[in-house]
Amino acid sequence: MYKQKKKKNWLVRALVLCGVLAAVLGAAYYVLSTYTIKNVYVEGNIHYTQEEIQELVMEGPLGNNSLYLSLKYKNKGIEDIPFVDVMDVTILSPDTIKILVYEKALAGYVEYMDSYMYFDKDGYVVESSQIKTEGVPQITGLQFASCTLGQKLPVEREDIFAEIMDLTKLLSKYELSADRIYFRDYTEITLYFGDVRVALGDGSNLEEKLMVLPAFLEELSERKGVLRMENYDRDTQMTVFESDEPRNAE
Repeated sequence: MYKQKKKKNWLVRALVLCGVLAAVLGAAYYVLSTYTIKNVYVEGNIHYTQEEIQELVMEGPLGNNSLYLSLKYKNKGIEDIPFVDVMDVTILSPDTIKILVYEKALAGYVEYMDSYMYFDKDGYVVESSQIKTEGVPQITGLQFASCTLGQKLPVEREDIFAEIMDLTKLLSKYELSADRIYFRDYTEITLYFGDVRVALGDGSNLEEKLMVLPAFLEELSERKGVLRMENYDRDTQMTVFESDEPRNAE
């Protein structure tokens, strides 16, 4: 009698265990099949491509599962990625996520020891890379003896970095992509666009100058030389183009 009862209890437990196991496997199958990511939207990325952002976020064995990602990044952004302040992951539907990228505000970069050293509006070097970032200009003319990641560039005029940041923002505002920005004695500004150099002087009336610059550059697209806008303002509209091209012999 005791043996029969013990055997019956064992069968009941085995059935319960099988039922629990079946429920767990069924739930796992449902989660894996229903929450498998099929659509990914990436916004705010400039330095990285959408594919690179996806690889950074969707890493690991369950990286393609939206439910797992929603738990992994709940109230927690993705940090410690070069050029990125933070990335947020939002679940739009079981098979769709959106990755919002907040990149670091870069004022410009300098070349140092065969690397591109990117700095922020305060002059702190926030990244060292072998890659040029589109939309971030090279800054030349700054004098410094060393350049260390995480530290401020040791230049004579520390307020120059705020000026560079303002200039970079204005260039972006008017859809201008300068190859290089040159500061002569930390005061006189020259922009380089291919074979055309734009002399802006001490930076006065800067927005007025950059507002009209796209039209000038379009006219000068096949030319070589310097466009002098030192004395340009809304009233005088004074510009002079000095060509580098040799004059035709008369």
